[in-house]
Amino acid sequence: MTDRFRSGAGRLCLDFVRTLRYRGSSSEVEELPDAEAWGAWIDQLGPFATPVHPAAVGDAQALREAIYELLTGEVREAVRRRVNRFAALPVPAPSLTTAGGLRWQARDPAEAMLALLARDALELVTSPEFARVRRCAGPQCGALFLDTSRPGTRRWCSMEICGNQAKKSTYRAKVH
Repeated sequence: MTDRFRSGAGRLCLDFVRTLRYRGSSSEVEELPDAEAWGAWIDQLGPFATPVHPAAVGDAQALREAIYELLTGEVREAVRRRVNRFAALPVPAPSLTTAGGLRWQARDPAEAMLALLARDALELVTSPEFARVRRCAGPQCGALFLDTSRPGTRRWCSMEICGNQAKKSTYRAKVH
């Protein structure tokens, strides 16, 4: 089974922000158009063992945009309050199963996921890692990612996709 949503940005909140693909371009795609998609995102990237069925997607989209603004711009008071409000929600609780595994539970898993995402964003913007948040150099992409390369010079969110496309374009320009 292939994953429906992109991951690998280096932090969960960065993977979440990427659910508005090609942000600001004419090719912009909303990957969380409804509660079903939000539940699928939680199922793929969240800690819960059972499927999550949120009632709505509006809070997820609002938090995503607040996190994006928190990571990329001057933070307005309303954005700070919104992220803090979501961060204050109850988070999932771990429990040990009879088989010795770890299981995460929450009264409202979608709400708990919002709390995890908001807390991850707050931890990121107050950590030294924040200086290594980059925007993909892919002309259509613009996704945010955490540059964990030793020299700190990574340019693409994914070498397999955006990096490969850039190399192909450079090669074509040289050949023609």
